[in-house]
Amino acid sequence: VQLQASGGGLVQAGGSLRLSCETSGRTLSNFHMGWLRQAPGKEREFVAAISRKSYGGSTRYADSVKGRFTVSRDNAKNTVYLQMNSLKPEDTAVYYCAVTQILWAYVDGIQHYNNWGQGTLVTVSS
Repeated sequence: VQLQASGGGLVQAGGSLRLSCETSGRTLSNFHMGWLRQAPGKEREFVAAISRKSYGGSTRYADSVKGRFTVSRDNAKNTVYLQMNSLKPEDTAVYYCAVTQILWAYVDGIQHYNNWGQGTLVTVSS
């Protein structure tokens, strides 16, 4: 599955961005999908995930983004989104979308993701 994240950019603290994840290879609704990020000089970390359609579209978030970020999918457009509100400078990172076939209970483990695809840079200024 070849994935492409887009929608990043420069935004002031408190602002919003919506990231998109698209593919032309597979039907994304068949997969648990995750958003992950890597800040400068830091390791990659889990941000959010949404379950495959047959699992009911459950969502999970890292504590650092809970209440500010929302992951969703539009199955008709074969696209997964990450709506980011109330952005903070510490949200600055390259954001990636990826698929996983791990059990839903373990979707916050980045080691379970593959096919990371191209990331998109989000820069939040203070």
